[in-house]
Amino acid sequence: MNQELSLDMYMTAGIGVAALMLGFFFTKKIAVLKRLCIPAPVSGGLLFSLVFFGLHSFWGLDFKFDETIKNILMMLFFTNVGFQSNLKVFKKGGRALLIMLVLVTVLIIVQNLLSVGIAVGLGESPYLGMATGSIPMSGGHGTAAGFTSLFQGFGLTGASSIMMAAATFGLVAGSLIGGPVGEYLVNKHKLSATGTGSVDDIIPDEEGSSRNYTMALCQLFIALALGIGLSKILALTGITFPVYFGPLIVAALIRNISGYVAGRKGDDSGEWIHINEIIGIGNVCLYLFLGMAMSTLKLWELASLMLPLILILVAQATFMALYAIFVAFPALGRNYDAAVLVSGICGFGLGATPNAMANMTAVCYKYHFTVAPFIIVPILGAMFVDLINTGVITGFLNVINSIF
Repeated sequence: MNQELSLDMYMTAGIGVAALMLGFFFTKKIAVLKRLCIPAPVSGGLLFSLVFFGLHSFWGLDFKFDETIKNILMMLFFTNVGFQSNLKVFKKGGRALLIMLVLVTVLIIVQNLLSVGIAVGLGESPYLGMATGSIPMSGGHGTAAGFTSLFQGFGLTGASSIMMAAATFGLVAGSLIGGPVGEYLVNKHKLSATGTGSVDDIIPDEEGSSRNYTMALCQLFIALALGIGLSKILALTGITFPVYFGPLIVAALIRNISGYVAGRKGDDSGEWIHINEIIGIGNVCLYLFLGMAMSTLKLWELASLMLPLILILVAQATFMALYAIFVAFPALGRNYDAAVLVSGICGFGLGATPNAMANMTAVCYKYHFTVAPFIIVPILGAMFVDLINTGVITGFLNVINSIF
């Protein structure tokens, strides 16, 4: 019997911070990591998760991580994304958003066709295919957990372990291939960002005063608190929204209302919103969140995967890379924004929205910051992906039930 070791939120946070610092060291010292745009939380976090995997395999240790601080960091990050949602900038990316909606819908459909086709071809249950399709891939751990009881009712043995393991695989794969795909496209097509600013726009301003950062943090927490209230109201509708949806919407409303008021006064900047400091804090939260998320992955869940599962998951990752390069990139315009968006598609197509944001940030840190992808991807992740995914999954399950 395995022995469980519980780590409180401070210990869990410390592990994530150590993983992030190690990742920065790796990125600085190992040229291939920087060249391939591998995010620092991924390189450092995976090493820690491999250590935990070794301790589990050889000494029978199970680990229970307290995710309290990790969840707070995630919420602060998405609140920061809301503050960046300037409608004037969003209008410029409207066409790209519509194209992304079509691309995501096609991606989700093909993910299920691919996994069900392989499962049936290998003589396995089609439900095994669905359990390794868009539910854990585009949906991630949250969607996988939500469908567990349904698949147990369908008689799929070990449904929970299968879907959680598949989601874990996707999280790792999405983080590993997103940056290299973006890097490949930027170099192959000699792309550059024009009129989008520099990397300094997404890191804290070293000359900013402590008062400005204090005010920025206060504004983040006010929007977060109001957003949680909105999320609770939305929950009464019976429609499932991501937990960060409310804070993101409230922050976006504050940003655009303040911009409108300031514009009426002749100042279009929305001067009382400390947006540069908010962006800096948000990106710190993103990196800390991912450091904790990647370092606490339970990789031993993958070790129990059967051969059909491994084949399906490798096929999903391969398809994601090919789809991003040969379909999504041309459809989005073959420009720098398209390359950054494609690295994000790999992130949430196999994992989750924070992974998409980290992939895009890694590409922008090496080259130039561009605004539109950092608005489009969170909106897709918050408002559309889960809705599209749920509809597609429901359709596939109805077809499978009628045939099998």
